[in-house]
Amino acid sequence: MKAHEYQAKQLLAEFGVPVPRCGVARTPAEAKRIAGELAGEVVIKAQVHAGGRGKAGGIKIVSSPDEAEQAAKAMLGSRLVTHQTGPQGVPVNVVLVTEAIDIERELYLGIVIDNVAGAPVIMASEAGGMDIEEIARTRPEKILKAYVDPTTGIRSYQTRRLAYGLNLKQEQIRPASDIIGNLYKLFQAKDCSLAEINPLAVARDGRLFAVDAKLNFDDNAAYRQKAVADLRDTSQEDPLEVEAKSKGIDNYVKLDGNIGCIVNGAGLAMAVLDLLKQAGGGAANFLDIGTMNDPERVVQAFRILTSDRDVKAVLVNIFGGMARVDIIAQGIVNASKQMEIKVPVVVRLAGTNVEQGERILKDSGLKLVRAYSFKEAAEKAVAAAKKSS
Repeated sequence: MKAHEYQAKQLLAEFGVPVPRCGVARTPAEAKRIAGELAGEVVIKAQVHAGGRGKAGGIKIVSSPDEAEQAAKAMLGSRLVTHQTGPQGVPVNVVLVTEAIDIERELYLGIVIDNVAGAPVIMASEAGGMDIEEIARTRPEKILKAYVDPTTGIRSYQTRRLAYGLNLKQEQIRPASDIIGNLYKLFQAKDCSLAEINPLAVARDGRLFAVDAKLNFDDNAAYRQKAVADLRDTSQEDPLEVEAKSKGIDNYVKLDGNIGCIVNGAGLAMAVLDLLKQAGGGAANFLDIGTMNDPERVVQAFRILTSDRDVKAVLVNIFGGMARVDIIAQGIVNASKQMEIKVPVVVRLAGTNVEQGERILKDSGLKLVRAYSFKEAAEKAVAAAKKSS
């Protein structure tokens, strides 16, 4: 789950990380009022779950409350299109009005989980204000790293080493070290998967500020992070993904193909995406129904896929291990009774109780496209989608 910049900054401030004075506006009038209270030059920033806002017109520097009102008016209610959103863009429902900082230097500070090391890694760089991926590719020597043992937590010598590595002035070492330590405390306390300050600005008066911030949270920890879960903004998510979650299908991701996939197991689902591409087609989604033996789960999966206008065929590819094939088959039958499925359905079943599953489908009288191998299923799904289109 992602947080908006204004939400991230509220959390940063709670954990002792300095942020510029700012306010949240949902109307142009509110933006004008906040700009007047801040006085001087301010920045109007569209609040969306996407990077690249500046190049897309989602960040404007203005010098008066009237200009702030006009900038907010242009953003609010629009859809911002960036390189991360796709052509459809994402809605702008909120803008952040923040004081403009006279920046001398831009630094980078971020924390993620290193899956190989099995530990959080803190990254810091003098080359802030740009994508960390680009820095890693072109100037890897500019990235400093410190791995944190989760059992002992971050150590003061680690924060000091990173602060010194940023070539800060002596009087800035302690504030920078505190910011690094406090960001890690936030990362740990809120079950973050990413905590990023880019840029961490050094103002001309010597103070340090988190000018921009990004926080992502581990969905698996949502049960113990009620306050974090309340930050979720479903307007920034794909409507079908939101609907899938509401129906108990957590492992659904909308893609840009036209073949709807119902698969059990993430590995098998990924293999399906590859094989469809190899056969000349493309998946409309990633959907792992898991191993829950419940026909209703299959029915809900069909509801999601049939409501997607991009779907021209459905591929059900099940290898029953803990999942029982007969229950999946019953789910397919139930779905056909509860809704009108206008696109061809290709079914490949194997594994536990496959004989019972085959009997259920045969007795149902449904007009299904049957396949008995992985490759055959993918090829028939691609052919069905082309014919349906």
